[in-house]
Amino acid sequence: MANQLGNESSPYLLQHAQNPVHWVAWSNDVFERAKAEDKIVLISVGYSACHWCHVMEHECFEDQEVAALMNQHFINVKVDREERPDVDQVYMTAVQLMTQRGGWPLNCFTLPDGRPIYGGTYFPKDQWMHILKSLAHTYANDRVKAIEYATQLHEGIQQAELIASPQDLSGLSAERLHEIVIRWARTFDTFEGGTNKAPKFPLPNNWLFLMRYAQAFDEAKIEKQVQLTLDKIAFGGIYDHVGGGFTRYSVDVLWKVPHFEKMLYDNAQLIGLYANAFLQFNAAHYKDLVYQTFDFLERELLSKLGAYYCALDADSEGEEGKFYCWSPKEIDDLFGANAGRVKRYYHINQTGHWEEDKHIPLRKQSDEIFAQMEGIDLKQWLEQKAAINETLLNERKGRVRPGLDHKLLVSWNAMTAKGLLEAFRVFGEDAFLLRALKILSWIKEVQWDGHILLRVNTNEEKSVPGFLEDYAHAIEALSLAYQCTGQLDLLEFAHTLTQKVETEFQHPKSKMCYFTATDSQLISRNMDLHDNVIPASNSVMAHAFLTMGTYYQNQAWIHSARQMLQNVYDGMETYGSGYSNWGLLLIREIQPEKHWHVLLPEAPMKVFQATKNRPCLLSYHQSLPLSQVYEPDAISVCEYGVCHQPVQTIAAALML
Repeated sequence: MANQLGNESSPYLLQHAQNPVHWVAWSNDVFERAKAEDKIVLISVGYSACHWCHVMEHECFEDQEVAALMNQHFINVKVDREERPDVDQVYMTAVQLMTQRGGWPLNCFTLPDGRPIYGGTYFPKDQWMHILKSLAHTYANDRVKAIEYATQLHEGIQQAELIASPQDLSGLSAERLHEIVIRWARTFDTFEGGTNKAPKFPLPNNWLFLMRYAQAFDEAKIEKQVQLTLDKIAFGGIYDHVGGGFTRYSVDVLWKVPHFEKMLYDNAQLIGLYANAFLQFNAAHYKDLVYQTFDFLERELLSKLGAYYCALDADSEGEEGKFYCWSPKEIDDLFGANAGRVKRYYHINQTGHWEEDKHIPLRKQSDEIFAQMEGIDLKQWLEQKAAINETLLNERKGRVRPGLDHKLLVSWNAMTAKGLLEAFRVFGEDAFLLRALKILSWIKEVQWDGHILLRVNTNEEKSVPGFLEDYAHAIEALSLAYQCTGQLDLLEFAHTLTQKVETEFQHPKSKMCYFTATDSQLISRNMDLHDNVIPASNSVMAHAFLTMGTYYQNQAWIHSARQMLQNVYDGMETYGSGYSNWGLLLIREIQPEKHWHVLLPEAPMKVFQATKNRPCLLSYHQSLPLSQVYEPDAISVCEYGVCHQPVQTIAAALML
């Protein structure tokens, strides 16, 4: 019999709708029911593209014996972590405090009032059955012990990632940046890029920070490590060479064997990273990668609303990666006499071998070097390569596709818009700009109801009030879009969202922001402080406060950015990867961007692209507080509070 999840819209919850477990969706009513029935609550969190979530579902949640035990003793709640990152954050913190590790699936048991008592990630059936029986017995026979533990753990959750008292404002120094990088560099893998451990995640914000740091301080060794890493990622199996797009991470140190799920947030950030890296390193394969990844997004994740869906699953036909791998025989059958070259280019040989007869396409060198090795003209090879990829892609279309998570999320789409705007700035490709503007139009016209952002849109139904990450990423994308187009309404909407954050998310003393708005019903209201695969929502918001405070000369917002940075300043050097976006903010503080007041009828897009090699903030309207006092019909360039003589052309401004 179907459980209550059949009425939900989340693709992840619908995956569990036929389980014999009596799942219910997250709601505040869950705990009222648990109190009435005097039962422990299981909060089980995952997402549709999660491989180990599928494994545990098959081993445990589809099993009648397991389901009978769960249904008898527990209220069983399924949560889509992408719809409800607030729920995931609280109970992930609990599990990390209990076990010192986390991940998905996340399984956390709580008292009827929502306070955790036990948790973990993936459990095989026998272990899961033992846990269920032990918890049921403890709750029935030693409840006082369970309540005491829950009380202590709850206090720990409330204090984790919470900054209530501001640090005293003091001098911010470049020395802190140097300390961060010196310590971080000890962990670099100088042969395969990234850091010297597996699994390896792309972590785009890390490499953007290190690239900006290398530029700011002329650090050739750091720059070399960045380029090595970006090359290894671009050539490795973690990138889909046939169809474009990045998978979530590599299970090995070689970037060879990916965890095959494709997430929008990874691809959003990597488009921007590789566009910026093309400016720095002028590597043709970086440009190819940006264009091919955009094609992937348009082909496989685009909704009719103009925004992008969340993810593609790792599995198809019950096997991870089956959709993306090739056997030598398949290549022989497709290409005949030309199969050898295809195998050499994509290493459909021992190098690319994964398991059984599956080979992961990967590369070892640039197209220029490969063409030289093959003794053919580069242009001729690129034409051949395009035909090869078209043949492989057409063949792949006939395979059973991985599942699509067809949610639309504000924060992930805002990140994508920002990445595409950065790519437009570098490459001038109109399609990038048009898609970014359509995404931002969807956020403004559909997901904003005049009072709040609604985070989720599934089957054209809006739900879930937005979290800090939705507001912060939207503000960043909107302000960048203003700099690109000069459309003042985009910046004004960003201003409205910033005001909303200030009034409903910000702590009055520390100026840090809670992840949830003031109406949160969770057992704890926490702050997202550490940068990870997605930058911390507080670090993104600190950047947004600085940008919007500068445009509107709002000293409270500028102070907020500075105070937020100061709050994490001590200790940044101990965990560079977790403070990379904060590090970018510190660079902005130490080496402030120039302000361009472009108050003449010059096309904003020309200015936007002309300034791609330099950090600056562009203003086109004298009505903005930032530009009110500057000379009309001229370009005024200011830095460190001092302005150069106004000029009449972009070329002249670039000389300043």
